[in-house]
Order: sequence, then structure tokens, then C-alpha cells
Amino acid sequence: MRYHDSLILVVGFFGREYMSHLLIRKIENDVKERLRRRALRHGQSMEAEARDILRDALKSDDALATGLGSHIAARFKDIGLRDDEEIPELRGYKIKSPFEG
Repeated sequence: MRYHDSLILVVGFFGREYMSHLLIRKIENDVKERLRRRALRHGQSMEAEARDILRDALKSDDALATGLGSHIAARFKDIGLRDDEEIPELRGYKIKSPFEG
């Protein structure tokens, strides 16, 4: 595989946010060409396209930062017992099979 160019992302001071520079070396020619075509399809520069790709890729990374249990708890947080309710005891109850009449 032959490496040719580097991809340089340079952004400056915008409003109150300062964004740093990132230099990515040894980008394969076909990757750079695919990025160029994708940027063209989206009507933006290669630099802007690369930023969008990185942002999108890291969104899913942030979602994985919390555990599965936290995701399940968040999904069902408004379901369940109220503060003054208790779970009833099941001692003494006979569990019936669905096949019993």
C-alpha cells in the first residue's frame, strides 16, 4: 500500500471556542480520494467533511461511555413503584402453571 499525502485539519478561533489543529499523516491515496468525492457530494471542503466524520464517529463513543445498566435504568426511570409503595410479599402464594386449569 502506498502512502502519499497528509490530511491537515486547521481550525482557528471562532467566537469563544478555540479549536486546535490536527495533522494526520500517511493517508492512503484511495482514502483521500474517497474523502474528496464525499466532500464534493456534500458540497463542502475536505477539511469540513473530515471534521463531520470525526464528530459523528465520536458521538457513538460518548454514548458507550455509560454502561448498559445505566441505559436500561434511564429508559425505565419513570416506570415502577411510587415512593410510598412497597413490593408485596409472595410467600404463601402457589405459583400456577399456565397449563393448569
